[in-house]
Formats: sequence, structure tokens, C-alpha cells
Amino acid sequence: MQELLEAQAWYAQRSPGLDFEFARAVDAAVARALRMPLAFPCVEAEFRHVIVRKFPYSVIYHPLPSELVVISFFHHRRRPGAWSQSVRS
Repeated sequence: MQELLEAQAWYAQRSPGLDFEFARAVDAAVARALRMPLAFPCVEAEFRHVIVRKFPYSVIYHPLPSELVVISFFHHRRRPGAWSQSVRS
């Protein structure tokens, strides 16, 4: 996902190692969603989001019976609903 790579590059420029901390936090958020896919709030219809701890991001996903489909990686200060444009296009 382009948003994720751009965010990681941004953190890498800010402080040595911060990009790795960011990547670990994203991995942990996805792992939480994999363990408990229906435990996180719906943002629209069947899409849910899990917050990335320590960073202003959420992972938007669609839980399916046999997999978790990541739809978007979303910064909290972006316009609400902007993530859904990537789904529609």
C-alpha cells in the first residue's frame, strides 16, 4: 500500500529507527485484527478499523471467513471518508 510506504519513509526521515517502530506498530495492529476481526468498530458497512498504537493511523479492513482484507491505511487527520475513495476506484 502506497500510504503505508510513504508514512514509513516519512518516519525514517524524522528519527533513526522510528520507521522500524512504526512498522512494528502496524504489524501489531494487523495481528490484533487477525486475532479478533469482529472486535473493532465498523466505519462503513462491512469495513472495520483498528488503530495503530502510538501513531495517528488506522488500518481499514474487511473481515472475511477465511482471511482479512486490508482496504486502506488511513491517517487520522485526513478527511473522514477519504479512505473509501480507494475502494470505489
